[in-house]
Amino acid sequence: MALIITTWFWGDKYGEHYVKKLASAVHRNLTEAHRFIAFTDSPRHLPGIEQYTIPDMRLTAIPGCFVRLRLFDPEWQAKCGIKPGDRVVNMDLDLVVTGPLDPLFDRKDDFTILQNINTTNKCPYNGSIWMLKAGARPDVWSDFSLDNYHKLGVPFHAFPDDQGWFHYKMPDAGAWGPADGVYGYKKKGWPGADGIPESQLADKNTRVVAFPGWRDPDKFNHLKWIRDHWR
Repeated sequence: MALIITTWFWGDKYGEHYVKKLASAVHRNLTEAHRFIAFTDSPRHLPGIEQYTIPDMRLTAIPGCFVRLRLFDPEWQAKCGIKPGDRVVNMDLDLVVTGPLDPLFDRKDDFTILQNINTTNKCPYNGSIWMLKAGARPDVWSDFSLDNYHKLGVPFHAFPDDQGWFHYKMPDAGAWGPADGVYGYKKKGWPGADGIPESQLADKNTRVVAFPGWRDPDKFNHLKWIRDHWR
């Protein structure tokens, strides 16, 4: 079955170079044949990158990244040329890819997500990177509404979000984390770590570094590993 990498790009917080850097990093570090799709609010100048218009722009107007749930809709998958059984990997625009990706995506879980990197949010899931088997769990989309989120008592931190919904609907999802080479970059002074040790990168342990909470790798170009990989 095919492997499809997707990302979402709307508004003006990030520039087109974020999509281009992510696509370039994926292509450099993934040997398996794959497609790279950007879901955008309007046509963008992204040579060589597939684009589809976001179908639910109303969902981008509220915090929580709920628009990404549409990837669980079989009809939307079909419109994007995604077939049942394909692996769909959704990656945030600001991920920094630092190592080989093939081992991460060689899994059979219906759903896999980065877990246990949040610091203040008690939800164990982090939506920076996740993978769906196309055709699986269409209810994640069909059951969703903000009213349902609240009526069902789904826990949330600052505001309802897609990772809270994922955890409510799929509490036994497959996990990625530091043991797999997937890390979350933490602000200086946060519990646990001040970023990613250079030694881990040198040992090729790290494959992906997420920048959750609207942090921005563009602001960390003083770090050599960012300059080496965020390009």
